[in-house]
Amino acid sequence: MAHTPYGYIIKNGIAVIDDRSASQVKELFRAYLSGLSLANAAKRAGIKRCHSSIAKMLTCNRYLGDAFYPPIIDEDTFKQAEAEKIKRARILGRIREQVEPKNSLVRMRFSASSPETLYEDPFTQAEYAYSLIESEVIVDGQS
Repeated sequence: MAHTPYGYIIKNGIAVIDDRSASQVKELFRAYLSGLSLANAAKRAGIKRCHSSIAKMLTCNRYLGDAFYPPIIDEDTFKQAEAEKIKRARILGRIREQVEPKNSLVRMRFSASSPETLYEDPFTQAEYAYSLIESEVIVDGQS
């Protein structure tokens, strides 16, 4: 099994809530939603982890509970923290709206009529055949 999330301990092969660290997880979510930065929210909650670990804690859906882990955080609080994280990232310019790339390829349609004249020289015949090709640019699916 992977790493046990902060707030849980494994007893006899079963994940159970560690009351002390689970209350710290709850306080982390409350502090973050009150407007504190990740680092200050973690400090208030008494959690000593690096910034990225704290950020991962706020997105760890194990805290909602599943078949193995009992819930620590309610779904509403979890969604609020997720929305707050996205909002702050947008404000800081870390999330940019997807811009559809401009299609730089010019689409063209070619047509050629059947050659009316046949030449003995293959190079002359090819030159003549190429002169019969007509092209048109297709703009946004229109011709």
